Parts: sequence; structure tokens; C-alpha cells
Amino acid sequence: MSAIRIVEHYPYPAAQVWRALTDPELIPRWTVTGAGARPVGFDTTVGTEFQFVAKPKPGWDGVVNCVLLEAVEPTLLRFSWTDNGGGDVTEVVYRLTPDAGGTSLLYEHTGFTGIGGFVMARLLGRIRRRMLRVGLPPVLAELGQP
Repeated sequence: MSAIRIVEHYPYPAAQVWRALTDPELIPRWTVTGAGARPVGFDTTVGTEFQFVAKPKPGWDGVVNCVLLEAVEPTLLRFSWTDNGGGDVTEVVYRLTPDAGGTSLLYEHTGFTGIGGFVMARLLGRIRRRMLRVGLPPVLAELGQP
């Protein structure tokens, strides 16, 4: 089984990082460095069904279906993730750990199977790294100084 695991550190409090990760108005601003997904129906209530909708690309309609599985503000966000066309149901987890210098973020996306899953994990891993390293920091900076 293939997985994506990314660790980043931000010089901002966990509540600020949490807001950037969960505010439907802010999410498209940092995901623009990837596929530019915007959440539709997103809420931090467990059981909420929502979608990420991005610009379609050849072979992909741009829609990902999700269900919020767990939310513990401001430290844990976990949801299922599946392509609109079906396929494996995978899981995304954001873990925020406050520390003296700000917040450490652990991003994990697990559950990819087979060769197709391996390829998808590699592709999505590059996209997520760009979002978390290039897209998210300016949004955090705009929310306030460290």
C-alpha cells in the first residue's frame, strides 16, 4: 500500500494553521498551487459529506468526494477521500502539534493500492508538497504575524 507523508513547520500558532486548513474561504487560496480545489459543503462536524471541486483535467472531472471522520480543533482533521469516478477510498489526516516555534504539521494520505495507487500517491504527493510549502505560507502570513 502506498502513502503520502509530509511534515512541515510554520511559525504560527496552531489555531491560525487550523483556520487556514478549515476555512472554506481560505482553502482555495492555498490549494491554487495544486489543482485549485474549493470545498463544497465542508464543515468540521463529524459525518459531514463534502466535495473538493477543481478545474477538470483530461481523465479527471475535478471532483473528490469526502466524509469528515474526525475533527479535534486545533490539532486533528481526518477525512475520507475518493475520486468522483469511484476507486479506492483513501484517508487524509492533518495533525497539528504546537511547539515553542509555532506549529508542526503532519499530513498523511493513506490507502492507495496497486500500481495505480502507487502512481496516484506519487502524483498527489508532489501536488500536496507544493500546496503546503508554497501555497499555505502566504495565507498564514496574511492571517497575522508569528
